[in-house]
Amino acid sequence: MLLSAFTFSVMSLLVKWVGERLPFEEIVMARALVSLVLSWAVLRRAGVSPWGENRRLLCFRGLVGCGGLLCFYYALTMLPLADATLIQYMHPVFTALLAALVLGERAGIALAVALGFSIAGMLLVTRPDWIFGAGDPSLPTWPVIVALFGAFFSAAAYVVVRHLSRTEHPLVIVFYFPLITIPVVFPAVAVDFVWPTASEWWLLLGVGVFTQVGQVSLTHGLQREPAGRATAISYVQVLLAAVWGFFFFGEVPDGWIVAGALLILGGTVMAVRSGGERAT
Repeated sequence: MLLSAFTFSVMSLLVKWVGERLPFEEIVMARALVSLVLSWAVLRRAGVSPWGENRRLLCFRGLVGCGGLLCFYYALTMLPLADATLIQYMHPVFTALLAALVLGERAGIALAVALGFSIAGMLLVTRPDWIFGAGDPSLPTWPVIVALFGAFFSAAAYVVVRHLSRTEHPLVIVFYFPLITIPVVFPAVAVDFVWPTASEWWLLLGVGVFTQVGQVSLTHGLQREPAGRATAISYVQVLLAAVWGFFFFGEVPDGWIVAGALLILGGTVMAVRSGGERAT
């Protein structure tokens, strides 16, 4: 999970970088194409059938994963790197909630408190005008909403992966992500395609490679830990995003963001404690 957090943080940096000129749908397509080729090659080498057993649920995993990726990449291109990553990383709370409802993992009053902490932290990060007033600097509303949908879709994908890991090979689960993403995203890319420069091609390749390593690491991690606990470990990606944002884009988190991050982190810890084990 720590390896996946690091590689995903580098992926986010590259997406933010190349997304200054290229449409976010095109970045998603490039990432999916690289992942599809790498997944197919590794599956062939391992002698594993790529199609799996529960194909309907595998397709659903690919669909919600695609939705989460589109939302997150859009948020990365529209929001500061640390802010977009922080909102995305509300997903451990959503994951613990969904895991309790769908997988039967334990939940209690702590999960409700965790959700409250995370919502309060998100409000401090985004500082909407209807709470803080029009004079306070706030993040644009629509990208924030999209980022929240991305966090929810990611949580749904993690819970589905947790369920699929009982019967499916990790490489098969990863393979279905790009397999579903490519046909979903292709129409938007075809309408608004921008030819990448030479350096942008390398950045797009890096997005695909780092995401592939992150996906495989994440899937292995979710097979070995309960969903809420496993995804919470990857929270270190928020710290890395703040570091990359500072050094590469001159983004300096203010006191509101730090306070919001602490609240979301507190909510994450509570979510882990409430959803840490499967109910018997």
